[in-house]
Amino acid sequence: MPYERLRHEGRIHPHRTNPQEIANLFAVIERDLADAAIQGLSTDRRFATAYNAALQAAMVVLYCEGYRTTGLAHHATAFEFVRMALGPSVGPLMDYFDHCRTRRSRVEYERVEHVSETETAHLLAEARVFRDTVRAWIERVHPELVL
Repeated sequence: MPYERLRHEGRIHPHRTNPQEIANLFAVIERDLADAAIQGLSTDRRFATAYNAALQAAMVVLYCEGYRTTGLAHHATAFEFVRMALGPSVGPLMDYFDHCRTRRSRVEYERVEHVSETETAHLLAEARVFRDTVRAWIERVHPELVL
């Protein structure tokens, strides 16, 4: 089983989802993508919000595969899980999101004006691509979870 290591390490546990829960997560993703595009907000806030959209898309993958993250480092676990579920083609994107995870932590807890407009715009664009990738994957692999 591809996820056995993560289960054994206690980083994921079983979760039963349904189409409504997946639709609700996509609504959060859409809200965050829209909010991250608001030019009147700080680049730090927009970056953190775009990051959250990508994280929620990763959570969609976990839920569809029958799991939830647990314990510490659940963001990193989510991106690692997506690599396993969607395959090596998403590896570079998951590496990028994992890099953004550390940047987002600094924005949230340590400093202001930590990210540039260019970095924020790039993350927003990549989060949109990932949302589309996850949506296409669900339609192909888990059509029973599409409302």
